[in-house]
Amino acid sequence: MDRDGAPAPRPAADVVVFDLGGVLLDWNPRHLYRVLFGGDEAAMERFLGTVCTPAWNLELDRGRPFATAIEALQREHPTHAEHIAAYRERWIEMVRSPIAGTVAILEELHAHGVPLYALSNIGAESFAMARRRFPFMELFRGAIVSGDEGLLKPDPTIFRLLAQRYALDPAHTVFVDDVPANVEGAEAVGFHGHVFTSPDVLRAALVSLGLPLSPRSPHLAPQES
Repeated sequence: MDRDGAPAPRPAADVVVFDLGGVLLDWNPRHLYRVLFGGDEAAMERFLGTVCTPAWNLELDRGRPFATAIEALQREHPTHAEHIAAYRERWIEMVRSPIAGTVAILEELHAHGVPLYALSNIGAESFAMARRRFPFMELFRGAIVSGDEGLLKPDPTIFRLLAQRYALDPAHTVFVDDVPANVEGAEAVGFHGHVFTSPDVLRAALVSLGLPLSPRSPHLAPQES
């Protein structure tokens, strides 16, 4: 309540939904394939541009099982069979690390009781691997995984599903993603949207929406003057 005893005004946002790759996890297949190709950047890029392509990965995100996708691709590119198999067997090595500053924001929001959710274009098997590896994934009250739903961002349908399943008010929910088109999809349904560029910029944006965060990460040491 305010000083007059009236209820304090509701903040512009009091729920936060996070994308995973590029926001909380430094995910990139190059982290793995740079090792597998022995640092041969040209060979790695040819492989990722013609074999395990972004379009092929998107079908995994849409829900195509790893086993089916890998078997079909190995038949098409038998000389790359081992490298293709690694896309599943060593998927977790595509995550170089959590993005520490964003994880700090997640943990701080959780400590203040802010409802937290995830919405990500990711295969169900990949999501399960990430969840086993990174404890902060347990801070989410729920998650919309594209591979489970057969829906992909930026389709507004997946954001409507998020709001319906978890009884969220989009007008008081902020969605954070590193892809502008995905943020636009959320905004089309009425969510606040934030295009992630860095943890510091995200922190400032969430503070401006009324979320209970310190303006500066408590995990960072003060800069010397």
